[in-house]
Amino acid sequence: MKQNSTRKVIIDTDPGIDDAVAILLTLKSAEFDVIGITTVAGNIGIATTTRNAGRILALEGRIDVPVIAGAAGPLSRKGFDTADIHGNDGLGGVAFPDPLAKPLAGDAVIWLRDTLEAAEAGAIDILALGPLTNIARLVQEHPDAARRIGRVIAMGGAVYEPGNIGPRAEFNIAADPEAAEIVFAAGLDMTLIPLDVTRKVRATRDDTAMLQQTGVPAAVASGALIDAYFQSTTGGESRPLHDPCVMLLALDEALFGCETLKLAVDTGTTGDAGALTVSEDGAAVSVALKVESTTVLKLLYDRLTAE
Repeated sequence: MKQNSTRKVIIDTDPGIDDAVAILLTLKSAEFDVIGITTVAGNIGIATTTRNAGRILALEGRIDVPVIAGAAGPLSRKGFDTADIHGNDGLGGVAFPDPLAKPLAGDAVIWLRDTLEAAEAGAIDILALGPLTNIARLVQEHPDAARRIGRVIAMGGAVYEPGNIGPRAEFNIAADPEAAEIVFAAGLDMTLIPLDVTRKVRATRDDTAMLQQTGVPAAVASGALIDAYFQSTTGGESRPLHDPCVMLLALDEALFGCETLKLAVDTGTTGDAGALTVSEDGAAVSVALKVESTTVLKLLYDRLTAE
């Protein structure tokens, strides 16, 4: 996505503290025409992630963006509970308004199919912030519609870094390894942003104070969200901003360094379920492995604090 151009995007998400910051960034960036938010169970149950998507939209007064509930769990295994990190409400207890509209009736995968089929092929990108269950179901159940996606940019995985939910496994991929395997193998134009990059994009307490002092609703909420992240995890002077990296790469890919890797997904039942391995037997995926973190953070904060 070139800067100053507008792309139609669908956000597939499980809000989620850093999901919320990523969604606010998208809503504050004119380069994105957000045509819908599809939800997936991941950080917390589907009812809560769906309500949270509506609450985040309400903060920006965006009644024009529909929310459609998707997968209530992984394709074939039990989901995780991360209330200890994201809070019982999924948003770290940060105050958000009630949704301005009810979610659309029906299933996100059907909505994705219908929306993609109604648009010009390649005209809509998907920004994926959670487990890839909805996209995997679209690939399996409506492959012709899936092929109409312009691009998928997804946060997930760890390639050369340790995992964050297993020794080598990252949460989004580990939450539904089978879904990741299906999506990687689908031949989509896909870029994966793993922990190798997201751990280098880090907010400090000074950053959160700055955001909250601006008085701009999206910035104030983002600062409070990241502060909640500090309170729920131990150690260190900064916190990684995983999901916003998806939108930041879409805004300015020149700030990231990507290379194509063949990735195999561990779909076993051990603590390494969801681990990624570079393997000749894997599916070819563009993977972000480098980032200009200072410039990326400036872009994020400039957008969140803009009046």
